[in-house]
Amino acid sequence: MSVPIIEVKNLGKKYKIGESQSYLALRDKFAHPIRSFFNSQKNDDFWALSDVNFSVERGDTLGIIGKNGVGKSTLLKILSQITPPTTGMVTLRGRVGSLLEVGTGFHPELTGRENIYLNGAILGMRKKEIKDKMDEIIEFSGVEKFIDTPVKRYSSGMYVRLAFAVAAHLEPDILIVDEVLAVGDVEFQKKCLGKMQDITKKDGRTVFFVSHNIEAIKSLCKKSILLDGGKVIKYGLTEDVANYYLADNEKKLDNAEYYPVELNNNVKDTKVNLLSARVLNKEGLVCSRFGSTNDIIVSIEYEIKEDIIGFLVDFYISNEQNVVVFVSSDNDRNQFTGKKRTAGKYNSICKIPGNLLNVGKYSITVGGRIPNIKQYFVVRDVLMIHIQSNGGPTSVESRESIIYPDLEWQTKLIN
Repeated sequence: MSVPIIEVKNLGKKYKIGESQSYLALRDKFAHPIRSFFNSQKNDDFWALSDVNFSVERGDTLGIIGKNGVGKSTLLKILSQITPPTTGMVTLRGRVGSLLEVGTGFHPELTGRENIYLNGAILGMRKKEIKDKMDEIIEFSGVEKFIDTPVKRYSSGMYVRLAFAVAAHLEPDILIVDEVLAVGDVEFQKKCLGKMQDITKKDGRTVFFVSHNIEAIKSLCKKSILLDGGKVIKYGLTEDVANYYLADNEKKLDNAEYYPVELNNNVKDTKVNLLSARVLNKEGLVCSRFGSTNDIIVSIEYEIKEDIIGFLVDFYISNEQNVVVFVSSDNDRNQFTGKKRTAGKYNSICKIPGNLLNVGKYSITVGGRIPNIKQYFVVRDVLMIHIQSNGGPTSVESRESIIYPDLEWQTKLIN
């Protein structure tokens, strides 16, 4: 019987809420009793992971499924040896390559080519090995034109293209990929999924994959783990785990009076602060359930602290299979292209007309960015809505389609 390439036993990770210092100097030791006297705030314990157990065989693909904040990224950081566990142990029998955030492991002042050598060295590869793979990496990334440009001038999409190309081609035994691939375009995402399939089938390497796209996980991963509250809720074949996850979400939505639909001060940037995101009905009241003929209003409030040129706010709606139904931006008609948004608080509102979405349940992801330059905030699945039939074209049944528009028809007898 083969030895698992990854073994996780009784894994736990604890954080202190309110704890901000990463280390203590001697002066901090003397000052601590005084701070404790004046500071009444408690540093409560928060277990991001608790009693996590699983093993992965060499050449397997494992998907990690779960909502935001359930411990997925914490687990990957422990597996990538970025942060140590509080309890339990992790055994890794092979070289690990990670792609957790855009630009992870890149030095902004170095060129794309120089960063390929840097990442290869971090993975423990010899210079000759990296050189032999160089052309293949550059071609896959699609940034040939800018490969000798400092990566600080790259867009987020260019960052992730090059970062994935490096992680996939420098032959780690274990490849760990977070949902960072969502930054890339659809074509590149398909290209990455194909490469990860080749890695496991042809090369026999192991892939860990975290994504909110359930269909992508189904296509790539034989087995999956469902995390909730830092614990493994279900572990097994991906089809079974995904169906359990989707059914559980549906049950929670059906049993709730309304879904939490507001985000307050959860995402902050030096220049832009997302204040809240809400779904409203036509009366301006917070709502999560709508009739199929009702208008839906998405309201996004944010604060710009310094003048920004080219900034826009956007959102996308995903169905229960995590397929993106459509994307919309407050700059779709180019009214902000090349223009400056001055400092201040803003409220961007978009109306989704009735008779557009099919009957079903949807999630909304909101973001703010300067296209191809910087993503200031993105909060995935922050809003949930449930479309129910209430007359009109969707009153007959839910069709096998993503949208169900009320289109104008004319039928005439011509003979």
